[in-house]
Amino acid sequence: MEAQRITLALDDHSGGFETTPNRVRLADLVRFADDVQTFLRGATREIDTQSLEVAVRQGSLAIQTAPIPVAPRLFADLQALLDGDLLDSLDARRKEVVERWQKAARQTRGLAYRISAPFMQRPVVVSADSDYRGDDADQWVQVERYIRGEIQDLGGSTKANAHVRLPDGSTLRVTTDKDLLREDTVNRLYKTAMLRIKAEFNVLTRELRNARLMEFVEYVDQIDEADLARLTRRGASAWKDVRDPTAWVDELRGGEH
Repeated sequence: MEAQRITLALDDHSGGFETTPNRVRLADLVRFADDVQTFLRGATREIDTQSLEVAVRQGSLAIQTAPIPVAPRLFADLQALLDGDLLDSLDARRKEVVERWQKAARQTRGLAYRISAPFMQRPVVVSADSDYRGDDADQWVQVERYIRGEIQDLGGSTKANAHVRLPDGSTLRVTTDKDLLREDTVNRLYKTAMLRIKAEFNVLTRELRNARLMEFVEYVDQIDEADLARLTRRGASAWKDVRDPTAWVDELRGGEH
């Protein structure tokens, strides 16, 4: 596929006038530009938006990129938007943007968004008449669990929160009460900690969101040799009459041996 110019347009008459490059509300311009950057970059930062050149076009307010030579996931996501309304195959950040646009278009009369490119048979239009959605919307459940990670940031001038770097390299933002942080006497910044949190958990993607810190949990990551020896002795005593432990466990699990 040849390099593609991607055009993302904001069609907005909600303010009583048509939004154009010559007249646009500042807040709308900032919000739209941020959404465009998020959509192009995606969760994997497939596009380097820091160096990407764009042009602001009419229609109503359109941002058109310079030719993008290689972006297979972006191109696949655009085709997926043409093929159907379900968003679950999309890059996570692009999905968030389209869901946000769909919600805004339904709530605001005279608002729509368009995405087009030379390889696309027609533009993708997000409007009050479209129905872009994820079919995992009802797969979020409330959970309480323990997580372990390195505290990257802790505090906040208005909203207290912690940014926790998890073992898989991702970062989870956890909100909390200022009193909990104020009463905590341990310096946890840039150290590994165990946290008890409440959060929403997606049973399909296994993501956590809207996490809230309940407490820091003290733990010891070293083995107590005396306790280990004591448990080993207890296990040996309990299993002394079992001739074949492996076969016995398989039988309990209903397996064949």
